[in-house]
Amino acid sequence: QVWLAESGGGSVEAGGSLTVSCATSGDAVAKYCMGWFRQVPGKEREGVAIIETDGTTTYSDAVKGRFTISRDSATSVYLQMNSLKGEDTAMYYCAVVFELCATISHSDENVYSYWGQGTQVTVSS
Repeated sequence: QVWLAESGGGSVEAGGSLTVSCATSGDAVAKYCMGWFRQVPGKEREGVAIIETDGTTTYSDAVKGRFTISRDSATSVYLQMNSLKGEDTAMYYCAVVFELCATISHSDENVYSYWGQGTQVTVSS
C-alpha cells in the first residue's frame, strides 16, 4: 500500500508562481513513474507532467516551458508552476504507477495505481 499527500496549493494572481508538493510513503518516487494531473469540475483529469526514475521529465503542451516537475528524495515530488494562467486553475493530484514511465501510456490516468487527495490551485486574473 502506498499513500500520497499533496500540499502547497493556494490562490495566486496570474503571472505568479506556486509550488505544490507530493509526499509519499516508501520509496516509490525513486523506483517508479510519478505523475501530476489536474482536474477542473465537469472535465476529465488531465495529465500535466511525469518524472521517470532516471529523472527524465515529460510535460503536456499546456504547461511546457512554465512548469517543472522534480524530486529531491525517494519520497517527495514537486511541481513548480511559473507564469500561471487562469486556465491553470484546478485540483492538482499526484499519482504513482509501479512501472517505468517509458513503458506505459503515462498520460492515461487509468494506468496509475495510487493517488493523493489533491490540492487546489486557483489563479486569478
